[in-house]
Amino acid sequence: MKSNYEKVIPMRLPDPLRRFPWGELRYALWLPAYLLAFLVMERLSGPGYWATQLPIDSRIPFCPGFVIPYCLWYPLLVSVGLYLLLRDRPAFQRYMVFLSLTFFISEGIWLLIPNGQDLRPAVISGDDFFAQWVAGLYTIDTNTNVFPSVHVVGSIGAALAVWDCRRLRPGVRWATAALSTLICLSTLFIKQHTLLDVLGGLALSFLAAIPVYRRSLSQVFHPLTAPE
Repeated sequence: MKSNYEKVIPMRLPDPLRRFPWGELRYALWLPAYLLAFLVMERLSGPGYWATQLPIDSRIPFCPGFVIPYCLWYPLLVSVGLYLLLRDRPAFQRYMVFLSLTFFISEGIWLLIPNGQDLRPAVISGDDFFAQWVAGLYTIDTNTNVFPSVHVVGSIGAALAVWDCRRLRPGVRWATAALSTLICLSTLFIKQHTLLDVLGGLALSFLAAIPVYRRSLSQVFHPLTAPE
């Protein structure tokens, strides 16, 4: 006798989707809140702020070509996060904790001490591709909320996370450290940050690395050996 109903077979996700560590994404739930707060603070920033530039900043030349490493910050942070999510979940968790801690502390400083810098060229003229790229960047990102520099703390965080992952070879670690250093320098050469902003970012990164990486700092700074 035939059944008057058909057996319902539940739909299964493809194997790659089922194997994806969806649960680990809870460590990244802070990101939308940070971005929303950042956008609000950027829009509410007014002219009355503490200018962070020092006399030495005026001697640093404006070099539009450094916009390339400056913008590499975004794919660096994302690619490091994705790799660790798939290959080293404890390192991914520490990476997320470091970024959320430093990014939210930065926003707290911006809120308590509104700051900005007055180093940007008044006019960027010419048909130079990189100069126009910087000009477009200026229209998106204001000259406020600069101390400490999240570009610096993000770069340091990515470098620490890569050194924290023992799966990665020494060449990858050194290359990431070099790129992170270049990104930090780029903030000065495209007049997006001041020397004080960079130093503030370095200090915050150091202070945050102590509790976040307290169990792995010996591995991060230990002489490297190739992974097995």
